[in-house]
Amino acid sequence: MSHFRLLLALVPALTGIMLTVAPLLAQEQNSYGSGVGGMSAASSGASFQGSVPAERGTAGVFPLSLRRAIELGLANNLGLLLSKEGVLSARGQRWIEFSKLLPNLSTSASAHHLKESLAISGISLPGVPAVVGPYNFYDARVFLTQRIFDLEAIKRSQAAAHELSAAELSERDARELVVVTVGAAYLQALADATRVETVKAQVVTAGTILDRAVEMHKVGVTPGIDELRARVEWLTRSQQFIVVENDLAKQKLGLLRMIGLPGGQEIELTDRAPFQPLAAGAVDEDISKALASRDDYRAGQNLLQAAQASHLAAQAQRLPALVLDADYGATGISLSSMNTTYHIVGSIKMPIFEGGKIHGDELRAKALVKEREEELGALRTRIEFEVRSALLDVGAAAREVDVASETVELAELALSQAQERFAAGINDNLEVVQAQQSVAAAHEGQVSSQYQHNLAKLLLARAMGVAGEGATGFPGGR
Repeated sequence: MSHFRLLLALVPALTGIMLTVAPLLAQEQNSYGSGVGGMSAASSGASFQGSVPAERGTAGVFPLSLRRAIELGLANNLGLLLSKEGVLSARGQRWIEFSKLLPNLSTSASAHHLKESLAISGISLPGVPAVVGPYNFYDARVFLTQRIFDLEAIKRSQAAAHELSAAELSERDARELVVVTVGAAYLQALADATRVETVKAQVVTAGTILDRAVEMHKVGVTPGIDELRARVEWLTRSQQFIVVENDLAKQKLGLLRMIGLPGGQEIELTDRAPFQPLAAGAVDEDISKALASRDDYRAGQNLLQAAQASHLAAQAQRLPALVLDADYGATGISLSSMNTTYHIVGSIKMPIFEGGKIHGDELRAKALVKEREEELGALRTRIEFEVRSALLDVGAAAREVDVASETVELAELALSQAQERFAAGINDNLEVVQAQQSVAAAHEGQVSSQYQHNLAKLLLARAMGVAGEGATGFPGGR
């Protein structure tokens, strides 16, 4: 019967516990199951230029596509790995705050051997000894502490849940930044590889023109100055080839560092940087889509909600909290004569004077809310700027590609005509050298404009919050 009465006494308290924590359990499940992405706080900085090496090198040349480079980046990039650790930290803090709303159970078992003075307790009776004992008693019990209603703990748990969502969003945003960082590095490497091929062809052309100038000088058709000009042009293109080849090697090295491959791994870029025009869209529409898609903006909204919940938690410190303390166990002078005992204590705790601590907490929480509001407003403005700027860059780069392609055609035609005039003895080779320089500049402009166009499309995808969706290929049309 004693056990039955104890259960009856605990029913109201346990009912209150479940009513308090059930919504929070549902919220916890939702926050874990959402799997949504992240803010740029942990995702800005040099960490995205490095990685944790996890891939062993392969013998020979490793074929590397853009898709494979991004896959390796998402697996090994340091910025993303640090962002994942941030999610674990936020989840740990969430459980710390949530645990304050759950029952706190503990147990103890003790054996006591006592000899006590009655006199020191004020007991002095005729015929009663001043000292009793030694004697033994044993005790074993379970202790329960439960905050049945504590608005401060509830709001702090809600704030931690919002911070966890922000951290998860930050992780998703970090994935986008990995895609952009690796994609941009791959595009730069492709541009450098194209430069190497172009300059190599220019070296061959300059060598052919030099050989012709040497032959014509030998037979006395042209003066020595023509041979000197041709030789200087050939040396200039040879020097340029050394520079662009070194630039390509360093760019590949930086790409390997981002994606976790060994620095000594030889790679071959299997993709090419195509030119694909991007259909123009309504700017206001694109900005609205960006605000709805950008994980860093959604993370900022969650951080604002977390700050607001923390502010309410600071204010709730002035409110009473209902706490249940209970213990249940057995005690006796021997293990064979243990008797069941229990205590149930319900208490209301409310601060009376706390030396201004609550007021200080309120001020700090209010300042944090204002800070988050300002950060979110600034982020909204930045996203609008990024979308508008990327759209301008895409349009300008597309026009540059058209102009550069036409310039290359005209420059190559001018070089061909200058070579024919020089071979026919109509002109010296000054015109040829100048035409060679024009061809070199035109090819550089073409390579640069195509790189800028593809990079602008990649940055537009980032500004729109969809870089991760197009991670397996170059951004194409809408």
